[in-house]
Amino acid sequence: MANSQSALKNIRKNRTNYLRNRAASSRLKTLEKKFLAQVTEKNQEEASTAAKSLISALDKACKGKLVHPNKVARKKARCAALVASLAS
Repeated sequence: MANSQSALKNIRKNRTNYLRNRAASSRLKTLEKKFLAQVTEKNQEEASTAAKSLISALDKACKGKLVHPNKVARKKARCAALVASLAS
């Protein structure tokens, strides 16, 4: 058990940050699944809309240091390539 006020505050703060990060990472996974579902259905308009929301969420997660910038760049590039493949 924590022995000081600052240690108690850190416990509260860590729990809050943990829950916020879990929600954000879960949302990223959900958006990616929705995007990939639209790609497999070959629905170009819906896929591009889903790609926009996924890319926006990835950028926000990167800004908050939740996801590594290289991972975000990789996912954005793959996302753009899939949308481009549907267009042709």
